[in-house]
Amino acid sequence: MLTVPGLCWLCRMPLALSHWGICSVCTYALTPRITVCPQCGLSAVSQIVPCGRCLQKPPPWNALVAVNDYVPPLSRLIHAFKFARQTTLASSLARVLLLALLAARRSRALPRVDLIVNVPLHRRRHWRRGYNQSDLLCRPLAYWLNCRYVPSAIKRVRATAIQHQLSASLRKRNLKKAFHLELPVKGLHIAIVDDVVTTGSTIAELSRLLLQSGAASVQVWCLCRTL
Repeated sequence: MLTVPGLCWLCRMPLALSHWGICSVCTYALTPRITVCPQCGLSAVSQIVPCGRCLQKPPPWNALVAVNDYVPPLSRLIHAFKFARQTTLASSLARVLLLALLAARRSRALPRVDLIVNVPLHRRRHWRRGYNQSDLLCRPLAYWLNCRYVPSAIKRVRATAIQHQLSASLRKRNLKKAFHLELPVKGLHIAIVDDVVTTGSTIAELSRLLLQSGAASVQVWCLCRTL
C-alpha cells in the first residue's frame, strides 16, 4: 500500500497539506454513521449517557474514543500499518484519532489527561515485528496534545498467546499478571492508546492495573472499536 508523497493514502488525490496523509473528504468518510456508548464504545441509543450494559456492569475504564468500527477502508490502513510494516501511516492514523478525540471533547466534555501510555508488546514480539504500533500512535498524539508520554510506563512481563486467536474467556485468562507498571500514577488522568479494541480484554487489564495503582481516571483512545 505504497503511495506517492503528497497523495491521499485512500483516494490518491493531491493533498492540500502533504503531511496529513489522508484528505479531508476521505477523513470525513471514516466518520461512523451510528451512535455508540461513550463508555464501552458499542452500539447504543445515546452518545452522552452510558448504555444499559455499562450501567449494569461498567468496564474498568471511564470513557472510550474510537474513530470507527473495524471496516474498510480504515481496516485496510490498519492492516498495512500493523502487519505490512507501513509505519509511515502512523502520523496519518494518529491525526484521524486526534480529530475523533477533539470531537469527543467538544460533545462529551471529556477531561484532559495527564499521561498517555501505549499497549506494550512482549520483547520477543516487538523484536519480530520491529516496532510497537501503539507506541507509534502515541508519539505524535503526545506532541500535538502537549501531553506527557512515557513509552516504558507499562511493561509486558509475560509472553501471551495472540489475542485475536482466542475466545473472549480465554483472552481474559491469557492476560492475567502479564503487565507491570513502571512509574507512579497516583492521582493522574491517563489515556491508553491502542489500534484496535475487540473484546476489550487487554485494555481492561491495563485499566485495572492503573486504577489499582491510584490513577484518577482512565480513557481509552483507539482507531477501531469492533462492533
